[in-house]
Amino acid sequence: MEIVLIGLNHRTASVDLRERLAFTPEQAREAAEQLRSRGILEESLVLSTCNRSELYGVPREDATDSAGAVELFVASFHQLSLIELNGSLYRHRDSQAVRHLFRVSAGLDSMLLGEAEILGQVRDAYQIALDRGETGPVLNRMFQAALEVGKRVRSETELGTRPVSVAFSGVKLAERIFGKLNNHRALIVGAGATSEQVVRHLTDRGIKQLRVLNRTPEHAVDLAARFGGEVVPWENLSAALDWPDLIVTSVSASEPILTRAMIERSMAARGNRALLLIDLGVPRNVASDVGDIYNTYLYNIDDLTEIVEQNKKARVSEIPRAEAIIDEHVEKFLHWQAGVAAGAVLGDLRKKLVAEREAFVQERLASMPHLSDADRAQVAAMLQELLERVIITPAERMRGIPELRRKLQNFEAIRDLFRLDREKP
Repeated sequence: MEIVLIGLNHRTASVDLRERLAFTPEQAREAAEQLRSRGILEESLVLSTCNRSELYGVPREDATDSAGAVELFVASFHQLSLIELNGSLYRHRDSQAVRHLFRVSAGLDSMLLGEAEILGQVRDAYQIALDRGETGPVLNRMFQAALEVGKRVRSETELGTRPVSVAFSGVKLAERIFGKLNNHRALIVGAGATSEQVVRHLTDRGIKQLRVLNRTPEHAVDLAARFGGEVVPWENLSAALDWPDLIVTSVSASEPILTRAMIERSMAARGNRALLLIDLGVPRNVASDVGDIYNTYLYNIDDLTEIVEQNKKARVSEIPRAEAIIDEHVEKFLHWQAGVAAGAVLGDLRKKLVAEREAFVQERLASMPHLSDADRAQVAAMLQELLERVIITPAERMRGIPELRRKLQNFEAIRDLFRLDREKP
């Protein structure tokens, strides 16, 4: 019941590489299906956000170097070589993978310590995988525990009292440049969860002039209606750039939706009035050379490092409390995992001993023709009772005493000792 995790995040890879390894929802579905159909994993789940791409899985019992196989798959799926990845991927197994997921869910592994939206992203990724039948008993238990950890950390520590997100840090950046925002105009390109958080923070800080633009107009209408904004049709994107002081983008797109030519035309129409662009998309929504245009200020996710560090300092004292909650739930998961493994080993051992008993009884009774059928039945029953006594007591102790499961770290050694796998000599 091995667990493997292959991934990369803002600590191990630049935004350029994260863009290349990002999974769209359709790619996540396709990757999970291929991992299972190729026999690499029995259970699989893809977690892809603006700051991380991670593949969680449970390999087949007979798999060898499953982590390496998943790593090769990730590179091949995105048409990259392992050399191009340049050591950016991390590998975690079993308890390390469990702890990593719990820290992600708690917001301890985010660029912004205590990030608000990551718990929802973990929940969504799990629900999608569950609905598609890509998870099984191990990942189900693991992700359900991760969601519980995330909730507890946010409710029982100060990390959850004032959650800071990528959206919030983008708005704080705008305040640094413009000062008070109530007399400025903002154009929001995208109407998803991140865009909604941006709009909420902007309106909290007094912005009255707000326009929303999205490929799906219904989503833009809903978002604008809830926050008193206006809707701009997607086909009017280029013309809409002339109006705002601040543009925040957060859409799913494989190529930049705002090019240098579009912004140059807009700046000319605006009389070169200062323009701040905050690109929260991964892959990036704004061409990188837009920042070279006079009086245009472009920031992407990796540019939020300073705000991230301030966020860490304000919350670092809460990390030990959050880690204690994580430790508690890691221990619970490992107890459950050990219990499942113990049950499987003891079940297989019982089957083997029953088969051995049958063969032993047949062999010995064949040399005792003087015994009646009743005597033979009594001998068989006594041996069965002995077998049950030998197996049942250890099984009950194994299930009821966690310390025993911790002592028996390697259940595969028990399998080898009793030759429980038929294919082994």
